[in-house]
Amino acid sequence: MTESSQVHNELLALTADIVSSHFANNTVAPADVPGVIASVYATLSSLGSPVEVPVVRQEPAVSIRASIKPDFIVCLEDGKKLKMLKRHLMTRYGMTPDDYRAKWGLPADYPMVAPNYAEQRRTLAKSIGLGTKRVAKVGGKPRGRPRKNPV
Repeated sequence: MTESSQVHNELLALTADIVSSHFANNTVAPADVPGVIASVYATLSSLGSPVEVPVVRQEPAVSIRASIKPDFIVCLEDGKKLKMLKRHLMTRYGMTPDDYRAKWGLPADYPMVAPNYAEQRRTLAKSIGLGTKRVAKVGGKPRGRPRKNPV
């Protein structure tokens, strides 16, 4: 027995079980019986096939060009104005910045932080000395315990 005829026989058996249960508990006009049987069989046979989901192209909330402002970045998903986009994308949509850029066709250097906010953070970091090499103190007191003289 081939696989298709085996599937067909299983569908017929399932259809017979469902239809007989339905007819045992409900009153159906004799003229409607063939339609009910055909409908149940068609429904059962379509269960195994994949359903095509139409791909809907989502439009951005604002144009890509207008999404970058000096004081905020506009999220293309929902139009929300944010200083930092990365956390919003992950918590709200479960997207990484790379996923977001790929979805909207953005370049790899598209910012995830508002330009003025990034500049403000850069200035703060420089003012506290981040990004510079530490210089050893000359003539300062040595740190730690003094070394023992070797015998």
